[in-house]
Amino acid sequence: MKLLIDGSWKDPESGKYTEKMNPSTGEMLEKIPSADRKEVDNAYDAAETAFWPWYELGSKERARLILKAADLITAKRKELEDILVAENGKRRIEAAGEVDGVLDQMTYYAGFERKLTGNVAEGENFDRKIFQYKVPRGVVLALTPWNFPAAMVARKLAPALLTGNTVVLKPSSDTPHSAEWITRKFVEAGLPKGVLNFITGKGSEIGDYMVAHKKVSVITMTGSTETGQRIMEKASANMAKLILELGGKAPFIVWKDADIKNALKTLLWAKFWNAGQSCIAAERVYVHEDIYDSFVQKFASATSSIRVGDPETADMGPLINASALTGMEKVVETAKDDGAKVLAGGSRPKLSGKLASGYFYLPTVLEEKDQKASLFQNEVFGPITGVMKVGDLETAFELANDSRYGLASYLFTNDVTTAMRATERVRFGEIYVNMPGPEASQGYHTGFRMTGQSGEGSQYGIEEYLKIKNVYIDYSGKPLSINTVRDDLIH
Repeated sequence: MKLLIDGSWKDPESGKYTEKMNPSTGEMLEKIPSADRKEVDNAYDAAETAFWPWYELGSKERARLILKAADLITAKRKELEDILVAENGKRRIEAAGEVDGVLDQMTYYAGFERKLTGNVAEGENFDRKIFQYKVPRGVVLALTPWNFPAAMVARKLAPALLTGNTVVLKPSSDTPHSAEWITRKFVEAGLPKGVLNFITGKGSEIGDYMVAHKKVSVITMTGSTETGQRIMEKASANMAKLILELGGKAPFIVWKDADIKNALKTLLWAKFWNAGQSCIAAERVYVHEDIYDSFVQKFASATSSIRVGDPETADMGPLINASALTGMEKVVETAKDDGAKVLAGGSRPKLSGKLASGYFYLPTVLEEKDQKASLFQNEVFGPITGVMKVGDLETAFELANDSRYGLASYLFTNDVTTAMRATERVRFGEIYVNMPGPEASQGYHTGFRMTGQSGEGSQYGIEEYLKIKNVYIDYSGKPLSINTVRDDLIH
C-alpha cells in the first residue's frame, strides 16, 4: 500500500507503517503507511493547484471520468469484494451488496452532469439582475469509516468530484485497502494529477492537523459523535464547511397490528447486518404489550439460530477489531448489572482453528425495563440489542425520541393512521415503515440532535459541496444615481 500525492504513488517518507489485522483470524493482514505533516501539506498543495483546471473542465467531462472509474470497478469487482471480506470481515453476500452500492452511488451522482442550476432574480428595476451561481467550494477532506469502507468512499468522492471540488481522502486505519483500491480505479480512469490524493495514518497523529488545515474548504466525515465534535472544534479555525454523519441509536417499533413475519425478518437484518456495526442498526426495540411475549420469543429464538463464523459461509461475521470485541462484553456486563435479562447470546462463540482468534461475538438480545439504562441510551455498534414492552403509541414515540441521536428509525404497523402519526412524531432523519433499509442514493441521509449536521445523498447532498455565488449586474447603460454621492463630485 502507498500514498497518492499529486498523481504519484509513494512510500511514506518516515518509513513508518502500522499493522492491520484480519478480524476473522486476528492475523496480520498488511502494513499501512503512516503519513507525516509534510505529506499532508503536499497533498493539500496538490489539491489546491489542481482545483481550477478541474473546475474548468466542466461537469460533463467530470461525469465521464466518474463513470469510467465505475466501469473499471465493475470489471474487477470481485477484487474489491475479496478486500472487504478480508479487511472488514464482511460476509461475502454483504461485500457484494456494498460493491453494488459503490456503483450505484457513482452512476447516480454522475447523472447530475449539466443539471446543477442556479437562479436569476430581478433587481430594483428591470435592467438589473442578480445571478446566483452554484460553484464548488474548493478542497475537500474526506474522512471515511471502517464499517462500510468502500460505499462511504464512493458516497463522498462522487458528489465532491462531480461538482468540481478536489479531494484529499483519508480512510479509517482499520480499512484502508478498499479505499486505496477505489482510488487506483479513479487514477486509471484518467483523473488529472492532484484532483484526488490518498493519505493514510493514525488519526491521533495527523487527524487534528488535517482538519485544521488552512487549505480545507469542506470536511466530510462519517464516524462517532465524539470525533465529530472534535472536528467541529478544530475546523472552526478556518470555518470549513462540515458534513458530519455521526452516531445512531435507532428505535424499532413493532405495533400490535404489524405483519409479524415481516417485522421479524427486518429486525434480524436491521440489527445483525454487518455484525450490528451500522449507524442505522436497530439498537432498541419497542413492542406493543399485546404481542410482546410471542414476538420477543420468536426474535430470541431466531437470533440464537444465527450462525457466527467464517464470512464466506456464516450468517454473521466478526467485529472489526479486538477493542470492539471487548466492548461488546462490557455492554452485556453493564446491562446485566442494570437488571437486564439475557434472552439470546451474551458471550463469545466457541470456534475452532484460526477463527478461534477472530473477533466474534454472538448475536445478543437483552430484555430491558429501564429506558435510562446504558443499553437504551448509549450507542452499542455491535450485535447487541434490547427489547422493551410498551402499551400506548404516545409512550412509544416518547421513548423513541428519548435519545441524543436521531438518524434512523423503524416502524411496523398495518394502520395508516399510526404510520402517518409516526412520520411526524418520531424525530429522526429517516423512518422506515414496514420495510428495511439501508438508505438510497436518492434519499437525503441526515439526522437530528447529536447525529451530526448536513447530509449525504440526493440533490440535497450534492448541494452540500456547492456554494452560491451572487453576481449583481446593471446593463441599462444609464448614469448611476447613488444618493450618498453628490453628482458634482464627478467631473
